[in-house]
Amino acid sequence: MINQFKRTLITSALPYVNNVPHLGTAVCVVSADVYARYLRSKGEDVISVLGTDEHGTTAEVKALEEGLTPRQLVDKYFIIHKKIYEWFNCNYDCFGRTSSKENKEVSIDIFERLDKNGFITENTLKQPFCGKCDKFLSDRFVEGTCPYCGYEQARGDQCEKCGKLLDPTELKDPRCKVCGTKPIIKDTKHLFINLPKIQPELDKWIKSVEQNWSENAKTMTNSWLKEGLKERCITRDLKWGIPVPRKGYENKVFYSWFDAPIGYIGITKEVKKDWHEWWHSPKETRLVQFMGKDNIPFHTILFPAFLIGTRDDYTLLNDISVNEYLNYETGKFSKSRGEGVFGDDAIETGISADAYRYYLMVNRPEQSDTIFTWDDFQQKINNELVANIGNLVNRNITFINNFFSAEVPDGKIDEKFFERLKDEYKKAEKLMDEISLKDGLKQVMAISKLGNQFFQEKEPWKTKDKDALITLINIVKDLAILIEPFLPKTAESIFKQLNINRLGWSELGKPSIKPGHKINKPELLFKKLEDKDVKDFKERFKGKKQEKTQFSLNLKVAKILEVKEHPDAEKLYVMQIDLGKEKRQIVAGIRKYYTQEDLVGKNIVVVTNLEPAKLRGFESNGMLLAGDDGTNVKLVEAPKSSPGDQVSYGIPVNESIISYSTFSKVVLEVKDKKVLADGNILKTSKEEVNCDISKGKVK
Repeated sequence: MINQFKRTLITSALPYVNNVPHLGTAVCVVSADVYARYLRSKGEDVISVLGTDEHGTTAEVKALEEGLTPRQLVDKYFIIHKKIYEWFNCNYDCFGRTSSKENKEVSIDIFERLDKNGFITENTLKQPFCGKCDKFLSDRFVEGTCPYCGYEQARGDQCEKCGKLLDPTELKDPRCKVCGTKPIIKDTKHLFINLPKIQPELDKWIKSVEQNWSENAKTMTNSWLKEGLKERCITRDLKWGIPVPRKGYENKVFYSWFDAPIGYIGITKEVKKDWHEWWHSPKETRLVQFMGKDNIPFHTILFPAFLIGTRDDYTLLNDISVNEYLNYETGKFSKSRGEGVFGDDAIETGISADAYRYYLMVNRPEQSDTIFTWDDFQQKINNELVANIGNLVNRNITFINNFFSAEVPDGKIDEKFFERLKDEYKKAEKLMDEISLKDGLKQVMAISKLGNQFFQEKEPWKTKDKDALITLINIVKDLAILIEPFLPKTAESIFKQLNINRLGWSELGKPSIKPGHKINKPELLFKKLEDKDVKDFKERFKGKKQEKTQFSLNLKVAKILEVKEHPDAEKLYVMQIDLGKEKRQIVAGIRKYYTQEDLVGKNIVVVTNLEPAKLRGFESNGMLLAGDDGTNVKLVEAPKSSPGDQVSYGIPVNESIISYSTFSKVVLEVKDKKVLADGNILKTSKEEVNCDISKGKVK
């Protein structure tokens, strides 16, 4: 592929900051980093852009669950994401956020230009309205049954099971995500981008560049175009987001999918003073974008449509590399279920970031979904990294140290073998230029294997063949160059062992390490992954999050509807409670402290994800919280809240069932009538919950 452009701008899809990123998220992020490193190695002018997608209903919903404001939530997860990508050795030139003032400025400018050019229309939508919450419910604030596949937990914007994009009004049996109330449908005005009006120009542009796109990108894009584009709403009834600069829209913000892709520009502006040169030079700048398959239409249709409609000569997409999904061995990655390897997990395993980068790239889901399994991970580390690259580098460095006092011997390069390798280097370069990263890495591994075969054939441990050794040490040098985009820390170690500065792609095939050059001591590149470690990781990452990250409790407000004395236990009450979406029975040992009349009508706090238990023949499906100061026992209450309201304490909510032993690991206490879990105050979106004792334990 001949690059006729002056510079290359590379973006990775902006991960959403409502959780810790997992290995599936890292595929796209690492892929973009690998390609950027490759271009830098070739001496090209390149910048790479990464950041966090921070607006929208997901942030508002998650903030409610964690008892935070949306700003506090995204600030918290931005730090987590940045730390994890840095640990993965992702060397981005621009790292920023869609909630920045720069992105606000760019998004509003693009909107106003689209409006001026006649591509913004106003229309009335029928939208769910929750009378209890007194607000319109945007996409993820509504849940219900998918009309296509029957999945009962479908969101108002998309069904996670069948993947269909949805409108909230399409859901069957809809309910408010906040309070569980069935919403009514009301009219509300919104702004739309007129995609049908832009489609002729969009069609023409797509035909001129789609030859550089991955097949999945072409297939999905052409499917959308064939159906005919429709006007698409760009505003939402939310508080968290970029305010719409139009009279009558003071209580609305831009839909996150509008400002999120614009975020690539905003983030570049946030970091680079010369951002305009990169984003307003389509003839000089090549834009390459990496993403997962669920983001295809936002980048091949919607984002380009925004930019074309501005008439402002924006840099448009040239190449797009779309990966399919990486799943975990037990299914999809799930933070709430504690299944899969997340960024914080990867760090804690003690396995190097390069080992994970290798696995993600050699197993990159380019044509179809792939699965991360610990057995396969172990096999690839031990049989490929350790036995191939590690072996070639270590035995050559060790051999020269041991038999030639760390000095490269006086020999002649095996020209015939080196010429053969040059052909292999060209194959690797062609694959990398085509953004075939998986095959590019496999080609690098094949070159390393050829080096090992050459070592075996020449048997320098017997012959002390100086020609073979100087040839091999230069092959090791070339391997460091080839592997650097994929495994930067590994390449750094090889260059250090060779006692040379980092070299670029132009030095491939040049025998620049000469006789007499002094090398350093060998370093271990990779550690073998033992069977006992694999067994431990399999167990640890199956439901591990509940204990490790201490977010095992799902606490909700419940209203006591009915109280009866347990017929066979003088300390127990059998109670019927209202949790908003459902009613349950719980059994509680508070008969000594409250009368039945005292309890009916109270808003209490209940652990809703505790495994059911039978107490003297009566099932208890949950447990109320009460404070005990050694003399008095008082209920934990939330009088201003509603049944079903989430009670949070600043860390993610877990909906999976837990045992009592897991529950008991959370430290619950009362201080000055405030209730704390692991040192954080319990609260709903309306109030801090309370307990009428000064100090004590919560049971």
